[in-house]
Amino acid sequence: MNLKLIIMAGLGGAIGSSMRYMVGVFMGSWLGRDFPWGTITVNILGSFLMGLLVGLFADKYVVSDEMKTLILVGFLGGFTTFSSFSLDTASLFGAQGYMSFAYVAASLLLGFSSLWGGLQLAKVVL
Repeated sequence: MNLKLIIMAGLGGAIGSSMRYMVGVFMGSWLGRDFPWGTITVNILGSFLMGLLVGLFADKYVVSDEMKTLILVGFLGGFTTFSSFSLDTASLFGAQGYMSFAYVAASLLLGFSSLWGGLQLAKVVL
């Protein structure tokens, strides 16, 4: 394990999570709290930024592993995990085609099922 990369991921994650919170507060005060405007905003913006930056880092700009970790894993991971999910799905689609659809379906089904299971367990415990 590279301690420097772990620190960069943590620093970026702290900044990204703080930005996610601020976007959520702003969007809620601007458009109301009857819909998760903050979440959809960070998911769309984070996915766009992930695609843009991965493309730029791969084809145009040489960026250190530390900066990639700070920005892609840390900041965008803290800002929205959906951006990582989107990148993983696109990468899987490019490498294994239709397996990406299984990944999306399994992620959604198992994610929602796990959330429901956690809620049910909390009811039992409480």
